[in-house]
Amino acid sequence: MLTMSGFTAFNPTYKFITVLMPTDLSNQIILITGAGRGLGQHAAHHLAKCGAIVGAADIDPKTCQETVADIRREGGKAYAYCGDMSDRDTYMEIAARFAGVSGRIDCIINNAMLLRYEPIADIRTDVLDKMLAIGVNAVIWGAQALLRHYDPERGGNIINMASPVVHRGYPNTAVYSAVKGAVVALTKVMATELGPRRIRVNAVSPASVPTPGAIGMVSKEEYARRAATIPLRRIGREEDNSNAIAFLLSDEASFINGEVLNVDGGAAIS
Repeated sequence: MLTMSGFTAFNPTYKFITVLMPTDLSNQIILITGAGRGLGQHAAHHLAKCGAIVGAADIDPKTCQETVADIRREGGKAYAYCGDMSDRDTYMEIAARFAGVSGRIDCIINNAMLLRYEPIADIRTDVLDKMLAIGVNAVIWGAQALLRHYDPERGGNIINMASPVVHRGYPNTAVYSAVKGAVVALTKVMATELGPRRIRVNAVSPASVPTPGAIGMVSKEEYARRAATIPLRRIGREEDNSNAIAFLLSDEASFINGEVLNVDGGAAIS
């Protein structure tokens, strides 16, 4: 007997066994920015395992190519693209190259971000400009790229990355919080503007996840402290985020638009 999450088999002991199947994204062609490591890398692997064709874009050619090589070794389909996605021309060029080999683009996941924590008194123009460029500008470039390469009959998806910092006033996160606040606003605006063009726009807001980029700035003690403040009493895992993205891209979420899916154990409401 088929179910939404997999299939149920009957065994000789007359007990039902439910076997979970990955979300079926075999008809999806997805471009992910910041796919060289961390949440973007994990999402690229996960979506490829769900059957999607993945375009992995990252500013670091080594990690980007390694991600794609690993996906291909696992039997998935993926292509590597290196470039600074905060630059509009670069974003458009990479999207065009990916659409050229895949035929179209069904979804863009705006995941790339420069992460810096520092007091307001220490913020300098170069860091501010870089964080705004990749965190805000690139979200707009991503929407423009999808509009250029999606199939209007099939429709499309945009997934942006938000954060619980939008709801809480964490010290030393001024620029990061401003970026993620803008991402939430852009998600809602894009959802209303692009919805009539059959493009759904949603955001995923993951809890604190010890990715390679974050570990260099956050101690084990700080992660333990954060876990104690989350209602589910643990920090996030990469698979939590990837599962949420896959759901939002699935047919089961076909009427979800303009939402911010908090995948944070309740951090945003605590």
